[in-house]
Amino acid sequence: MAASDTHQAIEAVFRIERARLIAGLARLTRDVGLAEELAQDALVTALSEWPKSGVPANPGAWLMETSKRRAIDGFRRTKMAARKHVEIGRDLEDERDTSVEDAEAAMDDDLGDELLSLIFTACHPILPPEARAALTLRLIGGLTTDEIARAFLSNEATIAQRIVRAKKTIGNAGLTYEVPRGAERGPRLASVLEVVYLIFNEGYAATAGEDLIRPSLCAEAQRLGRIIAGLAPNEPEVFGLLALMEIQASRLAARVAPDGSSVPITEQNRARWDRLLIGRGLAALERAETLGGSRGPYALQAALAACHARARKADETDWPKIAGLYDTLREVMPSPVVDLNRAVAHSMAFGPDAGLKLIDEISEAAALRNYAPMPAARGDFLFRAGRLAEARAEFERAAELSRNAREREFLLKRAAACEG
Repeated sequence: MAASDTHQAIEAVFRIERARLIAGLARLTRDVGLAEELAQDALVTALSEWPKSGVPANPGAWLMETSKRRAIDGFRRTKMAARKHVEIGRDLEDERDTSVEDAEAAMDDDLGDELLSLIFTACHPILPPEARAALTLRLIGGLTTDEIARAFLSNEATIAQRIVRAKKTIGNAGLTYEVPRGAERGPRLASVLEVVYLIFNEGYAATAGEDLIRPSLCAEAQRLGRIIAGLAPNEPEVFGLLALMEIQASRLAARVAPDGSSVPITEQNRARWDRLLIGRGLAALERAETLGGSRGPYALQAALAACHARARKADETDWPKIAGLYDTLREVMPSPVVDLNRAVAHSMAFGPDAGLKLIDEISEAAALRNYAPMPAARGDFLFRAGRLAEARAEFERAAELSRNAREREFLLKRAAACEG
């Protein structure tokens, strides 16, 4: 195998194994920063040795063993073997003197769900949402700080500082790198899912910049969702979120016109929808419902997306069912944005006047005051009701509020269409 091919193979293997490697090392060393350094050192060693010896039969085990040896060497050099052993094996009744052999033995223990524990740690509520997202993409997704910065239209220094601060916060809090149990598990899982959905949404409908969508972020969120579903197979909301992302992502290719402008769902070429992703999403939704999670917020949103996915033509969409699902979602997860989407659904199911009535009821909500989709929705209702002058004003207002260049172009086109 050529050296370049070997390097590509090494990098591919490391991307696959990296998150689990860091997870195991973080749980053992109680230091996510050190764990990341050890994993990177193992990669450097592999890049040096594998081109000569070949890729081992079990590369993941090789990388872990190399990392363990480096960790033990570090314990020797810094004379911290005793303290680290107490941290790693603090459940032991006797606090005898620790040797390097003891630490090595502890490192050979079954780590169980260490990757899931790392995900819970990276998404811990003590961190602000943007820090959780950046740290998760770094540790679990394996993205570089530059890639994360470009994905969120930020600069590399800002993202790097965000990640460093997050690691320090975790270290100072003395987190145990364990999967939460009992009453703590629900809120902590909700935090994990919130981060994954934040990442997906930023890809599905970019809040700023020149691009309407960023498929790479969506793909990364879907990958994270699949990892979590594999690690937590009995959590209905995990499958609800996975279903929602898979179905929503199935429409990405049809959401953008050749000129980069937005294509509404009612006008999309449904032949371009990815039927494989739809199938995966529907299967995940069925799993969520089987587990008793049909009224979970993510499962309800997935059910809404499924109504569109099952309609082969726009005029076959079951809008009354969608309106009913939004009525339920409003009870389960009340928010001004849900209310706005509910108004849209009712306008499609029962006419624009029904939508206008509902949108008037939430017109004073502070969260919607400078929210571009609010005047955009009202403009659509007015347009369909034949009140073109009013519709144009709303579309222009929405364009002023939008921070996304493609969305702004789309809204201005809708305003211009009101001339007729």
